[in-house]
Amino acid sequence: MKKTERVTTMFRQLIAKGTVMMPGVPNAALARQVERAGFDAVYISGAGMANATAGLPDIGLLTLTEVVQLAGYVAKAVNIPAIVDADTGFGGSENVARTIQELEKAGLAGCHIEDQEFPKRCGHLSGKSIVDVEEMVGRIKAAVAARQDPDFMIIARTDARAVEDFDRAIERAGEYLAAGADAIFPEALQSADEFRDFAKEIDRPLLANMTEFGKSPLLSVEQLSDFGYRMVIFPMSAIRVAMKASETFFRGLKKAGSQSDWLDKMQTRQELYDLLDYDPAAEEWSGFRD
Repeated sequence: MKKTERVTTMFRQLIAKGTVMMPGVPNAALARQVERAGFDAVYISGAGMANATAGLPDIGLLTLTEVVQLAGYVAKAVNIPAIVDADTGFGGSENVARTIQELEKAGLAGCHIEDQEFPKRCGHLSGKSIVDVEEMVGRIKAAVAARQDPDFMIIARTDARAVEDFDRAIERAGEYLAAGADAIFPEALQSADEFRDFAKEIDRPLLANMTEFGKSPLLSVEQLSDFGYRMVIFPMSAIRVAMKASETFFRGLKKAGSQSDWLDKMQTRQELYDLLDYDPAAEEWSGFRD
């Protein structure tokens, strides 16, 4: 299936209809699995890209060039919209503007930019610092002014709940919306009541982060939808499952000296080729023959 309309428009139509589940991926192969499983959109995790691709922690160590390339692979591999984590925008207002332009060109449907100071930290760790409201407003205004496609979604993430308090997170969300943000991502809310109450105060599209082992409770998509959230991301779930499985496999391989006992747990060669839409028999080699 080929894309029949802009992914930016597709994504806005999706959240206008209801709540969109977005599993997180670090690469294009997993994004294809998300699409094949029937999801309508995919999330490109900043932590996932740093952890799985570079073997680095989620502290803003990937460059804009790296993120654009990795996210672009995902966007080109699937027909569903992809939203990417753009951290703090990779610098000042001018850098934020370039970030938006590059992500648009790479085929993303939108991104979120946060109000942490650089270097950032994972949103569910202690010790975060956030910029003042005026600086974050400047980031948002620069992002909005830079986009060429008005449907490219700019989501403002606030980490204020953990640094200031719940009420200040709501106040900051209002300021970010006034600056032109299309949606709000309140990071690390600490109870179901906080998710509910935040949505009561902010009547605009909201994104909920259902990451494991963090500060937020794991709520169902149905619960979050009832509260009013339009986007729910699962940024590291697939990666955590895959990493746990591969760790067990490596231990087994080291002990047994063979992978034979694992064949029924593996994706087959044909299953991989099917996922990649690759048919070796259809290759044209005539141009390489004498």
